Amino acid sequence: MGYKGIHLENSISVDRIYSIHYFEYMNNFAFEGESHNFWEFICVDKGEVNIMAGNNSIRLKKRQLLFHPPNEFHSVKATGDIAPNLVVISFYCSDDAMRFFKGRLFEIDETEHRLLAGIIAEAKRCFDCRLDDPYLQNMPCKEPDRFGAQQMIRLYLEQFLIHLIRRYSNPVTLQKALLSSDPIKTTKEKNEVQIFQQVVSYLEDNLSGHLTIEQICKDNMVGRSQLQKIFKKRSSLGIIEYYSHMKINAAKELIRTNQLNFTQISEHLGYTSIHYFSRQFKKTTGMTPSEYASSIKAMAEGSFSTEP
Repeated sequence: MGYKGIHLENSISVDRIYSIHYFEYMNNFAFEGESHNFWEFICVDKGEVNIMAGNNSIRLKKRQLLFHPPNEFHSVKATGDIAPNLVVISFYCSDDAMRFFKGRLFEIDETEHRLLAGIIAEAKRCFDCRLDDPYLQNMPCKEPDRFGAQQMIRLYLEQFLIHLIRRYSNPVTLQKALLSSDPIKTTKEKNEVQIFQQVVSYLEDNLSGHLTIEQICKDNMVGRSQLQKIFKKRSSLGIIEYYSHMKINAAKELIRTNQLNFTQISEHLGYTSIHYFSRQFKKTTGMTPSEYASSIKAMAEGSFSTEP
């Protein structure tokens, strides 16, 4: 009996990547704008920004996404109140399916957010440059790069585009398909997710404190070993390390709003001293608070170094 193979058709094919960026902007940053003959989208991970898309002015908020079709002039400006984090990806795709994205505002779901995170992670393995320089026009590849990194970027991006089209074309049908295809979570798994979300919210509410594992367990009525196991499984970090990362991310946002000095930020986030704050900041980011602030300021002024 002879087998006949099936040629798999592509609905969307990304032929070329031009840029992959994850920006941490100052609250007063402004990019004057540009136009080019390929697609680009901007997604707000945190905060909000004002976007010019052709002649249209649009305010993008957290988890919102906007596509710029080829040759459309576009610019971005922080609102002045919040220091935003943005994902910006530009690419070439000539398929007719891309018409779906023209002139539409989207709000991404958890699946799409994970796909974007995957693209950023693979870009760090693939490209020999920083991903936070808005003036970088070429992304040199690492030699050698991580096996499969370029292909994974394309696959994640194509899946991201397909998922958006499916979800916005027929959201009810897609949701039913997801519910029927996903394995039913056990009671234990549901409980772990609930505990993780509960504790993360608790940590966010206590960023200015000096939490210990014992205090976290007591206030959330969860055992120490169970809590550590859940956080290792869900975040690959221990609970205190996760809490420390949350503090540093909050510190970075406060630095970018330019309203508090380092000592005030240190006190606001509950650090015992400015020196301990600086050590923890460098341990997490690879830069001191001063170096981070200088880097962000240079980026805002257009004098950002392209050296990784």
